[in-house]
Amino acid sequence: MKSITIKGSERESVGKKATKALRNAGKVPCVIYGGDKPLHFAADELSFKDLVYTPNAHTVVVDLEGGKKYDAVMQDIQFHPVTDSILHVDFYQLFKDKEVTMDIPVRLLGNSPGVRNGGRLLFRKRKLTIKALPDNLPDFFDVDISKLRIGGNISVATLLKDEFTILHPENTVVVQVKAARNAVMTDEDDEEEGEEGAEAAAEAPAEGGEA
Repeated sequence: MKSITIKGSERESVGKKATKALRNAGKVPCVIYGGDKPLHFAADELSFKDLVYTPNAHTVVVDLEGGKKYDAVMQDIQFHPVTDSILHVDFYQLFKDKEVTMDIPVRLLGNSPGVRNGGRLLFRKRKLTIKALPDNLPDFFDVDISKLRIGGNISVATLLKDEFTILHPENTVVVQVKAARNAVMTDEDDEEEGEEGAEAAAEAPAEGGEA
């Protein structure tokens, strides 16, 4: 998984007054959990734009003054209710031998023949929550819909891998195509029905045959 570097500095004071001063200076108070003790630091709000304002999932390298670096993932973020500025960010420290829970975006590939024939594409799960070791975190779940016809769906069961655990039931529908009023039968469906009709005609007794 791709990683974003956020440069910051450790916070000596974590009181309300110090926190307010940081925000007034355009900085975001943050905490890294998961280590021996919580680590408080602050970083420029602009440094979070590629992490927060994107549909993609990223890990983070928190680069603090003095050469201290921590691999982490964002766990929680708080926004101001009026201005939407970032008020606080929680991170969880990553360790190579310790699994982490993370939301991974789903990316649809190809064009659905069911949609081309008038069906309605329903993208049910745009992100899937997984549990994995940091080195096994995927950037995306790529879901091929090039064979998805009207009435069909793709579920979590088709995306299972040994490298991670998907924290949704296997029958959870990720994407499906539902029939619409203007939906038409595909050429392939027409061919299949034609073959079945021909077979039935061949098996039926001819008119005027033996009694």
